[in-house]
Amino acid sequence: MSEVTLDLLVSLAKRRGFIFPGSDVYGGLSGTWDYGPLGIMLKRNLINLWWKFFIDQRDDIYPLDAAILMNAKVWQASGHVETFTDPLVECRVCHWRFRADKVNLDKCPQCGQEKSFTEPQNFNLMFKTNIGPVVEDTSSLIYLRPETAQGIFTNYKNVLDVFYPDLPFGIGQSGKAFRNEISPRDFIFRSREFEQLEIEYFIDPRNWQDSFNMWLQLIRDWCDLIGLPTDMIIEREIDESDRAHYSQRTVDFEFKFPIGQEELLGLAYRTDFDLKNIERVSKKSMLYRPKNGEESFLPHVIEPSFGVERAIMAVLTASYKVDEVNGKSRTFLKLSNQLAPYLIVVGPLVKNKVELVAKAKEIFKSLKLEFGSVMWDDNSNIGKRYRRADEIGTPYCVTIDFDTLENGTVTVRDRDSTKQERLKVDEISSYIK
Repeated sequence: MSEVTLDLLVSLAKRRGFIFPGSDVYGGLSGTWDYGPLGIMLKRNLINLWWKFFIDQRDDIYPLDAAILMNAKVWQASGHVETFTDPLVECRVCHWRFRADKVNLDKCPQCGQEKSFTEPQNFNLMFKTNIGPVVEDTSSLIYLRPETAQGIFTNYKNVLDVFYPDLPFGIGQSGKAFRNEISPRDFIFRSREFEQLEIEYFIDPRNWQDSFNMWLQLIRDWCDLIGLPTDMIIEREIDESDRAHYSQRTVDFEFKFPIGQEELLGLAYRTDFDLKNIERVSKKSMLYRPKNGEESFLPHVIEPSFGVERAIMAVLTASYKVDEVNGKSRTFLKLSNQLAPYLIVVGPLVKNKVELVAKAKEIFKSLKLEFGSVMWDDNSNIGKRYRRADEIGTPYCVTIDFDTLENGTVTVRDRDSTKQERLKVDEISSYIK
């Protein structure tokens, strides 16, 4: 189990501007979270890295951005309208509602009453709304998408007709999804609004095992890339009795979160379930015509599915470190250069010397132009600045002092080792790269 507790993560996230409770000034809204300045930068860096690793660097994956609002037939065909449910129970005394599989049914955790729950009932997790200036009836009913995958499946034929790619090929997208969770909990681990990174990889079913193994290794490489230690990740082969009915094989990548060992991401072989459903409801062919003249067939699909919030929570957990520097305890985030909200913090040794501040501003502007994620900090003494930079995961601190004015050198401090080096101003860029 990770040494970091959930309370420590939540406290750091709010105190340093990573993640705030949603609608906090009005008392909050359960299951919603707002990303602060550092949080959105971390989140954006992670999403951009995912795009680069899984899509930009490959020639067999096509990018997509499907609409959040979709024709209700999409969710009828996919089975979400009928089967996308959780078991709900209600306490007859306090009337709080819970997921039946996540609560001790012998005693209500809210009011303490024993044996007070109703029988479990299926509760659909999709948010409903109505579209257009019409009476709110079934003809105007639509849903906020509970996943991004169906947007990919509904555009499969569009990509096929326009680009006519060879198999195997994939379509990937990132975007918001919404689920009306009965009991959102554990910080950002389970919330009602979240972001997904998903790829549907269309294959010849005769080669599904090779493609599945390829994606297993890619996911392992991805976990390593974002700094998740192998001893905190467990690959769990899902038994047939626990798999989704459309899946022929599923591997869940679980992570040792502060809340316990829970699912981080998943890899599923969905067979031809989704394209077959689209054919059935839309009455349009989804067949793939091989370029070598072989008989047309319905491709099967392998789906690697990533949750952004769970990835961020895992990254924060894995990077949260406590050590001792000069006899004092230090908390720092050991984030990679690719994920850290800020790569560099720049500031003058003291802020009441005009010439130091001017030189520091000059170096700050130059580095920001080159690296982008550079922060200015001239508050308090240099020791406190270092501690602030460490706690938000900034890899390097550049301090401009009186020697800078004399010989053109600055102090560059490394976050992990706390080692400081004197470098010439024009050496900073190559050193950090």
